[in-house]
Order: sequence, then structure tokens, then C-alpha cells
Amino acid sequence: MIKQYKQYKQAAAVVIGGLIALTSQSALAHDPIFGIGPHVLFKDGTEFALEIDSSKAGSSNEQGLGLQMTYGLTGDWAVGATVPYDFKDNGSDSSDGFGDFSAFTKYRFWREDSLGLQESAAVFLKVITDTGSNSKTPPIGKGTTDTIVGITYGSEGRKWYKWASARYRFNGTNNAGIERGDKILIDFVGGIRPNLTGYLETDIVWLLELNGEFGKRARLNGSTLANTGGTEWFISPGIFWTQRNFAIKAGVQIPIYANLNGNQDESDYRAKMSFEWHF
Repeated sequence: MIKQYKQYKQAAAVVIGGLIALTSQSALAHDPIFGIGPHVLFKDGTEFALEIDSSKAGSSNEQGLGLQMTYGLTGDWAVGATVPYDFKDNGSDSSDGFGDFSAFTKYRFWREDSLGLQESAAVFLKVITDTGSNSKTPPIGKGTTDTIVGITYGSEGRKWYKWASARYRFNGTNNAGIERGDKILIDFVGGIRPNLTGYLETDIVWLLELNGEFGKRARLNGSTLANTGGTEWFISPGIFWTQRNFAIKAGVQIPIYANLNGNQDESDYRAKMSFEWHF
């Protein structure tokens, strides 16, 4: 009898744990603000997001608005696209216009649920097209088509969150013949939900990210360009506020280390805010 009771208790814990993980993650699953996570939409789910970003490096200021749509092809595979509108100022000239359109996909290849916890991993692919205007000063687009591939792991519980990701950005060659240096992006993220809430209640998760960027030198006619490439690290506090199927994400990247090659402006800050709706 005692043995059967223990077996029933264990089975119930597994079932309850799975239900908790499924319900909490479907309602409250998150991705980091500046990095990426393994979160995908449910099958036939749709997400619309309005993104606002701002950055400053020396005398250069950039702001942008982006409209992003994501669709769940399956419970593990999502696709989406982003249409940006950018504002740029290099200290002497300013310009604005539609930026480089991008399309992306994410596939979650592993998931494991336990009592109040979900662990998962996904691969990521993004193509950033050369559709922004390059005739303005400063130019709106990059002048190349770039591709980003990455892998990400996430551990999402009722109270604590952990993410890690690595991405490689293949940068193209522009019309001037400059081979823009590729870039490696590394992210480590932690999060905490101070108050455990239900689906119908307002939910808040505080995030802290560590974001690293390692850029290779650009090349022209086989020769490297001195004032290109280098390393930057950022510490990035942020918040994720959720009310049922609506969410607000906001954060700021604060530079803590820079080793840029030659004469380049180091980043002063980067900031991002997004408004997301799930259907």
C-alpha cells in the first residue's frame, strides 16, 4: 500500500509539474531583450510587436521604429519578418527612411518539462536584406545582405530564468567593394519574477543581460581596414511586463568594456522598448 501510494504521488507530481510548465510557459514564456531565447509561438499563433530602439556612439545618434510579425508554423517552429523605419544623425547631417527589411525563423529542437520548470534549446536564422536607402547622408541601409545564425538555451521557471546564446553574423560586401567584417554575438541572461502571479494577473520579470560583440576587421581589395572591428561588452538591465496576451519589454545596454581597432567611436548606450501582442 505504501509503495502504491508513493507511485501515485510520484505520478501526480509529474502530471502536475507538466501542467504547471505548460500553462505557465504558454502564458508567460519570455525571450531576452537584447539576446535571443528559445521561446516560440504555439501552432497557428501570431505575434505583432512594435519595437523602438535608440543608440549613441560619439556624435552619431540612431533611432528606429520596427513593426515585427511572427507566426507559429508548429509548436516548435516559428517564422517572422521585421519592417524598420530609421532616423540617423552623424553630427552634421541627418536622414530618415525605411531600413533593411529582415526575415527570420527559429526552431526549438529540444524541450524538457519538470515541476514548474521548462528547459529548451533552439536554432535561429535571420536574413537582413539590402533594401534600405543608401543614397541619403547618412545612409539608411548597410548596402549589403547579411545573415545571422545562432543557437540558444533557456531555463524558465516560476521564479528564476536563465538564457545563453551564441550568434554569428555573416556580413556582406557593399557596392564600394568593402567586405564588412563578420561579427560574433554572445549573450548570458538571468531573470527573476519577484512575485509569483497567475495568468489573469499582471506579471513582472526583471532581467540582467551580459552582451558581448566581437567584430572582425573589414577588408578592401584584400587589405584590412584599420578603423574597423573590435570588441564591446555591455551590462543590460531590463524589465518584462505582461498582462495576459499583451507585454512590454524595455532595457538599456550600458558599455562596460571596449577594445575597438583604430579610431572608432565607442558606444555610449543602446536602448530598446517593445510592445507585443499574442493571438
